[in-house]
Amino acid sequence: MSAPSLPTDDFEARCRENFGRQQIMRTFGAELTVIRPGYCEIEMPFNPALTQQTGFMHAGVTATIADNAGGYAAYSLMPPDSEVLAVEFKINYLAPGIGDRLRAVARCLKCGRTLGINEIEVYGLVDGEARLIAKMQQTTIRVDRKPGQAGAEDSIGG
Repeated sequence: MSAPSLPTDDFEARCRENFGRQQIMRTFGAELTVIRPGYCEIEMPFNPALTQQTGFMHAGVTATIADNAGGYAAYSLMPPDSEVLAVEFKINYLAPGIGDRLRAVARCLKCGRTLGINEIEVYGLVDGEARLIAKMQQTTIRVDRKPGQAGAEDSIGG
């Protein structure tokens, strides 16, 4: 595997097409709103069906959009014949998951040939004002996509 550099393919189209196959993101109503080399934003509407017992967005939902944002920030820097998987993350919840929408903002801090280190922040948007609700640090790994490999197309963020 060679060291990643700025993508030479249409990475945005590749990321958006891949994101479109993410059933969990569709279930959440999430959108890939911004994708640049090493940077990603994902937004989703607040959905009462995804809350925990006190009415806050469930921590697992918050972690899922953060995990996916980090995965796509890393994937945007990878060659088209690869996939990205999360191998580790740590998340701190700083405030309750409330707002009209949630926004996950991810930056790839270090992207090597195989491993990437990503920093992700999740904000609750209330009347357009962003409130930091969670911060994640994530490690991703690049894997080569094998032709015909079952599930190879759906392996971002998992």
